[in-house]
Amino acid sequence: MTYRDRVRVAAVQLVSGLDPAENRRMVAGRVAEAADAGAELVVLPEATMCTFGEPAFDLAGVAEPLDGPFVDALHQVAGRYGVTVVAGMFERSAEPHRAYNTAVAVGPGGLDAAYRKIHLFDALGARESDRLVAGDPAKDVVTFGLGAWRVGLMTCYDLRFPELARALCDAGATVVCVPAHWYPGPGKAEVWETLVAARAIENTAYVVAAGKPMPEAVGRSRVVDPAGVVLAALLGTGEGTAAAELSLDRLAEVRAALPLLEHRRFRVEPGRG
Repeated sequence: MTYRDRVRVAAVQLVSGLDPAENRRMVAGRVAEAADAGAELVVLPEATMCTFGEPAFDLAGVAEPLDGPFVDALHQVAGRYGVTVVAGMFERSAEPHRAYNTAVAVGPGGLDAAYRKIHLFDALGARESDRLVAGDPAKDVVTFGLGAWRVGLMTCYDLRFPELARALCDAGATVVCVPAHWYPGPGKAEVWETLVAARAIENTAYVVAAGKPMPEAVGRSRVVDPAGVVLAALLGTGEGTAAAELSLDRLAEVRAALPLLEHRRFRVEPGRG
């Protein structure tokens, strides 16, 4: 598998349930559809392995290791279609009642990267930290190579923290993948769209953001270019695939016209504000 100056990506909008085995079967079909559409990098939502369920649902009870059935299923489908798949899962932690919210990147050769969500959604009445352990910002700024491209990983609520996207681009990311389960509410869909575009514009990087549709989440999965142009997008309702071609020439053009990363006067470092 060779990723040249152009790569076709797909943000897949889907619904996952509480049965990991059924979700694995569903994912195989959705990745096949994206590959048939020419995608080489396929991004699935947060909590694809198993959805969050009600607040009392035991995520630690369904969590898996990084060599477990979910990653193995992604490896098999990635090898079958010659693609790299990014998807959200719950990973076992050392704590018996909490798991990591992890985004994995899996290619034909196996696991390429794993990012443990740093910013947990303890806001707007939710308490993600009751069931999940946060990643460590000192070591969980995660990118991986995809031929000529470098891909950074972040998850959902991370979008509200521009420092992480900047740290990923400091690490060389030219594409940022955002698996998400962005909860609905007044104005939430508009905030989602704004933040996805903002992370692309302020870092002059591509952003591929995949979420779940209404009523569980806001949907509106999309691919945005380094100048904030929406290359492909879905509505809030229904499943589907938003696919687009990314170009290193376009990236270089935008960065030459707007050398934002060269004009910076502040450095981003891990830690609390």
